Amino acid sequence: MDDYCVDFGVIDGTMLAVVGGKAANLGELTRAGLPVPQGFCVTTDAYRAVAEADELASTTPENARRMLVETPVPQAIRDEIAAEYRKLGDNVPVAVRSSATAEDLPFASFAGQQDTFLNVVGEDAVVDAVRRCWASLWTDRAVSYRETNGIDHTTTYLAVVVQRMVQSAVSGVMFTANPVTGTRDQIVIDASPGLGEAVVSGAVNPDHFVVDGREIVEKRLGDKKFLIRSLPGGGTEHVEVGENEDQCLTDGQIHALAVLGRKVQQHYGSPQDTEWAIDADGELHLTQARPITTLFPLPDNPDGNAHVYFCFSLAQGLERPITPMGRAAFREIAKSAFEIVIGDPKSQSYVENGERIFFDVTKVLQSKVGREFVTRLLGVMEARSSEVLRGLFDDPRFAIKNSSPTPALKRVLRLARRFHVPVVVWKALANPEKAVRNALLMERDILTNSANLSIEQALQQCVIPVLPRLAPTALVGFAMLGLVGKVVKTKPGELQTVLRGLPNNVTTEMDMAMWDLAQEIRRDPVALQQFQNGERPAALDRFLAKWGHRAVAEIDLGLPRWSDDPAHVIGVVRNYLRLDDDKAAPDAVFARGAAEAEAMIETLARRAWGRGWFVRFALRRTRLLAGLREYPKYLIITLFGALRKRIADLGASLADQGRLAAADDVYFLNFEEMRSAEGDLRPIVAQRREVYDREMRRRHIPRVLLSDGTEPEAVHHGAPAEGDLVGTPASAGTITGIARVVMDPVGAHLEPGEILVAPSTDPGWTPLFLTAGGLVMEMGGSNSHGAVVAREYGIPAVVGVREAVTRIKTGERITVDGSTGAVTTLEN
Repeated sequence: MDDYCVDFGVIDGTMLAVVGGKAANLGELTRAGLPVPQGFCVTTDAYRAVAEADELASTTPENARRMLVETPVPQAIRDEIAAEYRKLGDNVPVAVRSSATAEDLPFASFAGQQDTFLNVVGEDAVVDAVRRCWASLWTDRAVSYRETNGIDHTTTYLAVVVQRMVQSAVSGVMFTANPVTGTRDQIVIDASPGLGEAVVSGAVNPDHFVVDGREIVEKRLGDKKFLIRSLPGGGTEHVEVGENEDQCLTDGQIHALAVLGRKVQQHYGSPQDTEWAIDADGELHLTQARPITTLFPLPDNPDGNAHVYFCFSLAQGLERPITPMGRAAFREIAKSAFEIVIGDPKSQSYVENGERIFFDVTKVLQSKVGREFVTRLLGVMEARSSEVLRGLFDDPRFAIKNSSPTPALKRVLRLARRFHVPVVVWKALANPEKAVRNALLMERDILTNSANLSIEQALQQCVIPVLPRLAPTALVGFAMLGLVGKVVKTKPGELQTVLRGLPNNVTTEMDMAMWDLAQEIRRDPVALQQFQNGERPAALDRFLAKWGHRAVAEIDLGLPRWSDDPAHVIGVVRNYLRLDDDKAAPDAVFARGAAEAEAMIETLARRAWGRGWFVRFALRRTRLLAGLREYPKYLIITLFGALRKRIADLGASLADQGRLAAADDVYFLNFEEMRSAEGDLRPIVAQRREVYDREMRRRHIPRVLLSDGTEPEAVHHGAPAEGDLVGTPASAGTITGIARVVMDPVGAHLEPGEILVAPSTDPGWTPLFLTAGGLVMEMGGSNSHGAVVAREYGIPAVVGVREAVTRIKTGERITVDGSTGAVTTLEN
């Protein structure tokens, strides 16, 4: 192998650091016998010979580009590039494409971030194109993209692919899994006449095809008004050809592409994003393949049957991954739950996937009672998940197999008897004040009992068994509220008013304690000065002594508590100290809410006439008991706080022994590893931190996931409403916000959350995606650059919307549905 150039035929996947992601893939595909046009790679050694990454990283992108363009290419490198180019033919047209070492990472595709030059002819032109590719590593968009994804500039180098140019009659992109819905069994193809750059860049509305197995299940023909074609002697031109309603691929070509896509996926063992071209003779060429980085991973599925997975993490408001220690804790809790509820602690319904927690609810949906119970429960807790699950009721794979209510009834009666639920309910009704006092004693009982148990035993015995003792008390309060709704005719929102300013709500007590902390600091000049100087006044320590076991994302045992890191509390207190409006003070707001609730009780009682006594009786119990709804979680977090102290001691010991690099690394172990007597645990932690950090960058988490990768929420259901603008679904999700029409990204300003409306996008638009809440493009298909980056950034997107930039006005409030392709203009 030469020092600076290497032929595709000898490149394999182990050479990533030398040839970059694109060239490594093309070499792999060439060696696999797939139809890749002949070519070679100018290695990163050549880039290093003309660039000092440390020096470039310390200057501005503009200076870095200029240095690379102005620095002469050493003669040895020029000669080697020229020699390899001559092997391809006499002045043969080639494509010169960037191939970065950081490309095609598990969390970032780098789609279009560096430059490509098409139909380059002649040795000097090829060398100049290589130089310009090197410079494109330092465009503003490429620098911004690396910074967004946490990639060190000094560790990124550029190789360059030089590849025979396919003078394509038709070309495009192909995903071997549906990138919008996640379905792994579908192949999605976007195609247009001419060179593929028109499709990739989003300059054209392409033909769109979806292949499921051996069947073409969707055809949506674009207008294909533009094409890009090669010019004699080098370069390309954009040609306006007018609207073309003819299908640019035959069904046979579509199936041939699907076969090729499956071969590529089989070679890599994972779904791929490919580019392809068909020349004038009808020959099919594969010009690029890279992993699809936006697909959510699939759980293991040993039985091969269809399964439905519900994301418990997301339902708890936790988009971030859960630490290994946090998941280890939930495994123990799940064992206890399954043993108590269904008598099987080894149930496979608990699933970890993507460093998050899911539950397999297939059997629940196949039970008439189960599907009704779970969707009603989620209707109160997480309404969107309930709606998504209900959408699966008609799927024949999840048809009801058990319509008898008897098994569920027996289970409920068994649990009610075991945990004395009727007695708990009666006591709550008869003497709610005493029921509350008894409930509040559970915190002391849990801490006392857990101290004499192992960590695993504490999680199994002090979490789930507590819930049936406590939950009925809170549910009595809500049941009374519901009964009043049957007895009295109420207006919308009236019953909700009764729930304002609830007593016995531990979360409200914590919030009020934080407000009291701010007021105590405000009144004490010494404490205020300490706080403003970044010191910790005694009042803060007192607050943390009571509430320091709480945290943001606190259901993850592996994350720091406020007592470990009080930064969040300090930030809230700073905000409270800025609050000068007495009426907006939390204690005043709470008091007004409580007064409004009491007034509403009297209003409803008077409306009930002779049943007013019952309304007062029921709603007084609602007020006293409903606040306990927050208490079960509080008890779990209290237990977590005690267990973390024990785990922290073990972590400190392992760090002292040199088996961990830092004490906090213990949270990247499980309980067995934490207690292991020997062995270096640092490699395990390093590997898990890498996975965890990667998942921290994931921007979209499915509420519900099917075993074939489909996200039901992203599947197109029904037709858009009349009057909606309609395009191609490109990135799933729904967003409502203010539209900002941008015709040119240079100097454009986008407020966070605004919806970007653009004619089309290329990589130069990427920085705007960082603050955009959604994307609407007039041109492009679901596999164009804008769509790919929108999926990576997790923002809803619809592309190919005719006249979007003229029919949508800046400042209008619009809804973008990336699952149906509908864009709706709303009244402001």
